[in-house]
Amino acid sequence: MSLMTNVLYIGNALQGHGKTQATIEILGKRLAAFCQVRVASKQRNKLLRLLDMLYTVWKFRRSTDIVLIDTYSTANFYYALFVSQLCRILKLAYISILHGGQLERRLKSHPKKSALLFNHAKHLVAPSPYLQSVFQSYGYDEVLYIPNSIELQQYPYVANRHWEPITLLWVRSFSKIYNPMMALEVLNILRQHGHKAHLTMVGPEGDGSLNTCKNAAKQKGLEVQFTGLLSKAEWTTLSEQHNIFINTTNIDNTPVSVIEAMALGLPVVSTNVGGLPYLISHEVDGVLVPPNDPQAMADAIMRLQTDPKRCKTLTQNARKKVEQFDWAVVKTQWQALLS
Repeated sequence: MSLMTNVLYIGNALQGHGKTQATIEILGKRLAAFCQVRVASKQRNKLLRLLDMLYTVWKFRRSTDIVLIDTYSTANFYYALFVSQLCRILKLAYISILHGGQLERRLKSHPKKSALLFNHAKHLVAPSPYLQSVFQSYGYDEVLYIPNSIELQQYPYVANRHWEPITLLWVRSFSKIYNPMMALEVLNILRQHGHKAHLTMVGPEGDGSLNTCKNAAKQKGLEVQFTGLLSKAEWTTLSEQHNIFINTTNIDNTPVSVIEAMALGLPVVSTNVGGLPYLISHEVDGVLVPPNDPQAMADAIMRLQTDPKRCKTLTQNARKKVEQFDWAVVKTQWQALLS
């Protein structure tokens, strides 16, 4: 009999359908080094995905030691809710991994549903101090902070970059909550100030925002490269041709793409929302600007572009900070939790 913990990991494993690689697909593989891990679900259809999640829990109920449930704040919240209640019926212990940047809204607007999900979890795991503090403010005092992780050796730090022209990199799914249109507005302002500037936007279509951005770039005559979905290796290689990373989101937790940019030595300019101020210390290892303020972001970029020495200090500090997100460090926390 194996002494390894049998883990059933429930979440949206949709990379095979052209979606961005999700936490379940990254963490699931890493946990497999010291646990027996099963994953569900890869079903594209939402109803079939929910049914597959529930069926998988039922099927492996006798061979599962612990269920991990990725918990988001949008409609996917209900996957976590239904799965958690089945776990309760089957007397299976489960851990809720808190991802959604709007989970506080769920706690406010759906307190009974939230209590059903969160009060009965063996553990609540927050990948950011932001969500940890949010849940603690609602009485969940035992929330564990285990950060999202990267394998640091896969992200070579580039110390010296060319600062003219300005080459911006944006990496995210094209969804309204991530405000991709702001990136185009920032580029337009830079061009109006006489800067030669280029923008690369990496990510798959989410809710129609990709086509909206393409049409806007064409109408305004902006120099924008839309790459679609790229692998991590592809976009990190592409990052060597850029000198500033921008994050325009309106709602966020602790985006891995920003952690990766910090590891790569790209100065990060981000909106000051959700968990970002917990990740980025303003003017220490990045720059924070108000949300929905393209002028403020453009101004911050122009100041960086004229001060390479400051950029180098920011990126050195950022690289040092993200060492705490290396899987070699984070792994020990998961091992302790699942042992």
